[in-house]
Amino acid sequence: LAMGVSGAALATLAAEIISAATYITLLKRRDLIRWRRLVRPPKWKSLEPLLKGGAALQLRNLSLNLTFLAVARVTQSIDQTGVAAAAHAMAIQTFQIGGIVLLALSTVAQTVVPNAMVQRVDGETNQTIGGLEYAKSTVNRLMSWGFLLGCILGSFQIMLLPAIRRATPLQEVRDAAQVPALIASVLQIINGLVFIGEGVMIGTGSFLQLSLSTLAATIGCLWALRVFPPKVGLTGVWIGFGVFNFIRLA
Repeated sequence: LAMGVSGAALATLAAEIISAATYITLLKRRDLIRWRRLVRPPKWKSLEPLLKGGAALQLRNLSLNLTFLAVARVTQSIDQTGVAAAAHAMAIQTFQIGGIVLLALSTVAQTVVPNAMVQRVDGETNQTIGGLEYAKSTVNRLMSWGFLLGCILGSFQIMLLPAIRRATPLQEVRDAAQVPALIASVLQIINGLVFIGEGVMIGTGSFLQLSLSTLAATIGCLWALRVFPPKVGLTGVWIGFGVFNFIRLA
């Protein structure tokens, strides 16, 4: 508290250092790393696929960061009173109620789908399971769960909107956040599908396709941010979010 933003930055740095030290210690205890190999340059044969996949993912991260920067810039420029920025923060809080849960499904898909693609013998039934068809059925099941959870969490967020509006005593902020928060709730219906789809692409190594789809979504979002906010204000910003997610889903 005494150092302000600098203190927050130092706290983040300390957390990262402690996490890195903890992981290295655990890996060393399990004999998964050796100090000599940590400083040895890797061979190109083992480094090449990492660079290709990493470059594609960096393109995706760049697109995501560009989208969020553009959203922040447009939101700040809507008015000079700070009402739009405060209302946008409330809408983001509404979005994160279910968004964090749905984002976790992406990690599940990254693990479950590649495992389903490997053929193996079930120890209980002695039958061969796995393969492409088995993986496809797994993806369909995950997408169904994503859609169902998106509908449930979106409905739950809509039910919580009156309570979320009480987070600020300013009536103008409440009014400005009403439609964006509603849009954020409705978007959860497709977010479950988007996050699972992206998790599947990461799990199967389709990094370039994932990055290009995110780049296309960013271009669509930037177009929407130029068209809609001048007409409908903060609601237009969240329409841009909707365009971004719909293109990712497509």
